[in-house]
Amino acid sequence: MTAFILVAGAHTGGWVWRDVAAALTDAGAQAYAVTLTGMGGGDGGIGGDRPVDLQTHIDELVRLIDQVEARDVVLVGHCYGIHPVRGAADRRPERIARIVHVEIGIPQDGDPALKLVPDQTVRERVLGLSTEGGGTLPAPTVEEWQRWGSVAGLPAEALARLTEHAAPQSLATFTQPLRLSGAAAGLPTTGVLCTANGSSIAVVESLVGMGDPAFQALADPRVTFFELDTGHWPMLSAPRELVNVLLRAAAGEGHRVAAGVRERPAHLRPFLMDVEERPRERTGRVDLHLPDADGPRPAVVFVHGGPVPAGARPTPRDWPAFVGYAQYVAGLGAVGVTVDHRLHELTAYGRAADDIAEAIDLVRADPRVDGDRVALWFVSAGGLLSADWLAAPPSWLRCVAASYPILAPLPGWGLADSRFHPAAAARGAGRLPIVLTRVGLERPEIAVTVEEFVSAAADCGAAVEVIDVPLGHHGFETVDPTDASRAAVERAVRSVLGHLGAGTD
Repeated sequence: MTAFILVAGAHTGGWVWRDVAAALTDAGAQAYAVTLTGMGGGDGGIGGDRPVDLQTHIDELVRLIDQVEARDVVLVGHCYGIHPVRGAADRRPERIARIVHVEIGIPQDGDPALKLVPDQTVRERVLGLSTEGGGTLPAPTVEEWQRWGSVAGLPAEALARLTEHAAPQSLATFTQPLRLSGAAAGLPTTGVLCTANGSSIAVVESLVGMGDPAFQALADPRVTFFELDTGHWPMLSAPRELVNVLLRAAAGEGHRVAAGVRERPAHLRPFLMDVEERPRERTGRVDLHLPDADGPRPAVVFVHGGPVPAGARPTPRDWPAFVGYAQYVAGLGAVGVTVDHRLHELTAYGRAADDIAEAIDLVRADPRVDGDRVALWFVSAGGLLSADWLAAPPSWLRCVAASYPILAPLPGWGLADSRFHPAAAARGAGRLPIVLTRVGLERPEIAVTVEEFVSAAADCGAAVEVIDVPLGHHGFETVDPTDASRAAVERAVRSVLGHLGAGTD
């Protein structure tokens, strides 16, 4: 018999697993819906109501594991709950058949739980309260739950119950580092990814394909993945679907990241067009692809998305799509610019924005560039970086382009209150030309942000040209080498260069 130990996330207790635990029991398994000390919301905890830290919760789970008689123990951690789960598995690896991560990444040795909290406001609040000597983080209000993840799929009654039973949580559970010996490193693992919260198998495969050694473990055959079309609390919004996933995970099922993703990831496949090679110069994080022309020329600055792990090789400015675009632009008489900005994690959008501004200053100061004729072209998650430029376009910015962009913060990214919200910034764009390439086979959570932007732009009279690729995927320049895709790239490039006056002087 399999025993599932279900560990809840921040501010919640075993009560959130009620329907899941009942269904697992009906399926013939054992289910232990755990309420850790101090997180009961009126339900009590394993170890009483004294102040606690992360180690307290780990010790509690270890004691529970020792009491379970079932041969196969599956530890399930949601959100914060994965930290005590991984700590307990490290102490009792011989008892654990599998670890299941529900809507949460993999913490490493030395990581505090705060590192995986998505919302910057929450992180700053925890650090501020800790500095002031506070003991607990107050439970979220009904409006604040979205800071922890998407509430998509949650019925109003479930959201109200979540708020009613939520408990303040000890700050030390967030700030104390997780200590791991590595004893559980080889345990089978499953990730349950909720697409309405911005996570998906495609994202995982993209991370593996980046080449960063830190993510190669995700391609281990002992690691599996499932997707659920719901928000951050599937135990409340999709309990039956989650039960099915947990039972299948315990049986060793799930999607495995193919070795081919590592060998030939999509972003390293050839650019869909043959372009004539042009001279290329590198300064710091900036590459200039130079046209065969005299005098200062307009420039197109291509801004990649991410997050791209710091250890990824090659870096984005050497990816075929960006090199291809920059060389294509150079062949038509403008300076193509590629940049390696430091969006290495979701918390680094501010740093990436500074990198882009610095790169633009460098480009505009180059004597081969006409500093009064510059276009910015944002790709994928780099789309969020367009917000500053749309909100208050400088006179030298003649055009903004975006390809399969993310144009509003995705749920669970912790950027809801940030400045990186192009759909909201569109009202400041005035008559600045915007060339938007939209793919028909886009991930739904991204497509929603594009439609939000198009609607907002229409409401304020922004000059948006939409180029559709109906059968195109995200990253179509290297995954969909069709005539329609080539026509879309050619049209977008010609449009941008037309706004720059390239080829007319």
